[in-house]
Amino acid sequence: MTRPPLPPFDAESAARKVRLAENAWNGRQPEQVAAAYTPDSQWRNRAEHLSGRAAITAFLTRKWQREHDYRLIKELWAHDGNRIAVRFAYEYRDDSGQWFRAYGNENWDFAPDGLMQRRIASINDLPISADDRLMHWPQGPRPDGHPGLSDLGL
Repeated sequence: MTRPPLPPFDAESAARKVRLAENAWNGRQPEQVAAAYTPDSQWRNRAEHLSGRAAITAFLTRKWQREHDYRLIKELWAHDGNRIAVRFAYEYRDDSGQWFRAYGNENWDFAPDGLMQRRIASINDLPISADDRLMHWPQGPRPDGHPGLSDLGL
C-alpha cells in the first residue's frame, strides 16, 4: 500500500502532502493520523520520544483529550527528495479555559511508499486571550478559503 504523494517531492506534491497532514490532524482521529506513519516510525515531539503506530495513537489520544477546540495550520517550509520541513501553528484551550497558540517546526522523512518514517517536532506554547484567536472554523479540516499562516502574519 502507498500513501501518495510519494517522494521524491516537488513543490506541488510537498505542499499537497502538508495539506493532507493538516487535514488529518484537524480531524483528530488518532488511528487515522497514525496510519500515515510507518509501523516503526520514530518521533520526537517536544521532549517526548515515541516509536511505532501504537505509541503515536496513544500520544494523540492523550493530546486531544487535553487540548480542546484544537485548530491547526501547517505550511510548507522546504523540501528535498524524501524530506519535508514544515512550520505550523495551532490554537487550543486547556481544561481551565485558557487559550494557547502553539508555534513550531517539523522535519519529516518519508519512506518510498509515502509513509512518514521520522517526525521531529519543536513546539512552543504562548498563552493568548480568546479575543486573540485567529483560527475560526468548525471542527475538522480548515476550509480552503481560510487564511494560512503567512496570510495571518504568523
